Amino acid sequence: MASGAVATGLAAGASFADGAEPVVTRPGFPAPLRARDFMPSDPAKAELGRLLFYDKILSGNRNISCGTCHNPRFGTSDGLSLGLGEGASGLGRERRSGEGVDRIQKRIPRNAPALWNLGATSIAVLMHDGRISRDPIYGNGFNTPAEEWLPQGLQSVLAAQALFPMTSGFEMAGNVGENEVIGAVRDRIDLGWPIIAKRVRAVPDYGQAFVEAFDHVTTAEQVQITDIAEALAHFMVQDFTSFDSPFDAFLAGDQAALSPLQRTGADLFFGSAGCSGCHAGALLSDQKFHALGLPAFGPGRARRFDPYARDVGRMGESDDLADAYRFRTPMLRNVELTGPYGHNGAYSTLERMVRHHLDPEEGRATWTPADLTLPQVDWLAPIDFVIQSDRLEMARQARARDIYLRNDLSDDDIDALVSFLTSLTGKAAREQGSRVPVSVPSGLPVDR
Repeated sequence: MASGAVATGLAAGASFADGAEPVVTRPGFPAPLRARDFMPSDPAKAELGRLLFYDKILSGNRNISCGTCHNPRFGTSDGLSLGLGEGASGLGRERRSGEGVDRIQKRIPRNAPALWNLGATSIAVLMHDGRISRDPIYGNGFNTPAEEWLPQGLQSVLAAQALFPMTSGFEMAGNVGENEVIGAVRDRIDLGWPIIAKRVRAVPDYGQAFVEAFDHVTTAEQVQITDIAEALAHFMVQDFTSFDSPFDAFLAGDQAALSPLQRTGADLFFGSAGCSGCHAGALLSDQKFHALGLPAFGPGRARRFDPYARDVGRMGESDDLADAYRFRTPMLRNVELTGPYGHNGAYSTLERMVRHHLDPEEGRATWTPADLTLPQVDWLAPIDFVIQSDRLEMARQARARDIYLRNDLSDDDIDALVSFLTSLTGKAAREQGSRVPVSVPSGLPVDR
């Protein structure tokens, strides 16, 4: 692929020149996605990013990689309602919580989001609560948990986002006292990144690869954390840009690309069912924050002053009471592959998630832990569902809701909606076409 091209699906897939892209706009349907809607991806940077994405060298204890929790086998997520981060081993449902002093101390508070189409140039905010966004407020181009300490020179919100799992103790950094990265982060959030960058550039193959991929890097000693973040972003754009689904073919003018049931579901989705009110535009997300009244469980992303497990969503970032319990609308390409669903993975099937949208009160009333994909962790069990014992908190969450009862849709309509959602699965994503390297330059084991 020529430098600067973006694949429809993955690096191995076909790409369209802008002049050959579909320009059909169907009444009531979004405009088709095009290559020009995404950041360009340089192959040399992207292939370097691929190695880094699957290399555990980026974690404090060198025992977990980006690809552990964002793996093509699980639609670039991890297949779990709430993940098992640093200290655990394995992938997906086979992931185990560790033993002894190395065991996990907490579940990851939120569902691991899929990575499809995060390189779209129209995206200005990322994470379930939007805590990473494009914003000039701190003089570095972004509003992030690092505030003014975020390094200068990052080129995209996707690159900025790539830095933060490395600073999270439960995700990649490790527990206090275990390694120098978490020790530095606890002093100040940005102090762990130079340690990681030094680790990477000390590996000869990485140093040489950065010199070859980045014009401003002439020696390995010049590699900085921003270069690592940019390589990761280029990889994610190259491999996880996806608009090669049957629905995309339909938007391009192929009437037969959708089955009759999928076409019925599409008409409902963009019509009377109202789904496109939030799942709007070519990316199928309005990039805003909404409260769905999902069942509550798990540790939540609690703030420092929260007395126990709680997750207030966007309000945790904005400090605006109007944002309480609201979460970012997810994009839906390849959603069939990316369950469980919701900010906390409350539902393991698309049908259950769709039904909850139609009747949130019924969804909360009938929900049980059987709806989860949640590996048993005995020492965390006492807090997994403790939030449900707080009557007042449950009432607050139930009141904060932006979707309401729709009793005019039949079981057949729900079947049609679910069938339409499967038409959003790209060919390359379904075939798990993104290559996981057999080995990485650090020599650490690769989760495959």
